[in-house]
Amino acid sequence: MSFQKRIDHVGIAVRDLETTLRFYTEIVGLELKDRVTHTNGVIQLAFLGFNGSDETEIELIQGYSDKLPSEGTVHHFAIHVDDLESEYNRIKETEAEFIDGEMITLPNGYRYFFIYGPEKEWIEFFQR
Repeated sequence: MSFQKRIDHVGIAVRDLETTLRFYTEIVGLELKDRVTHTNGVIQLAFLGFNGSDETEIELIQGYSDKLPSEGTVHHFAIHVDDLESEYNRIKETEAEFIDGEMITLPNGYRYFFIYGPEKEWIEFFQR
């Protein structure tokens, strides 16, 4: 089995998902790939991409925080992995600091965990 990592998507925190979704689809030209309510019941997620593929380039996140700055907020970037458990176990053996400390499964089956980068940037490891 070949193990390939790649950038999966960039997560953008937004105040108004409906307005942002309309802008990104009608003006930017992205296509809505999937939309789910997070397992926490509060956060709304929309996955967008191009060209009819199942790839996600942008994830819009509403409800994460009501304290967003006036500029757009990149919340995280995500690395696609083929085996989330092995990547989680590998990273546990490093100096990396976990943000949640556990793997999360969304209602659509996507799974992930977050770590901090050296400047406290958020890095997500993501498996579809």
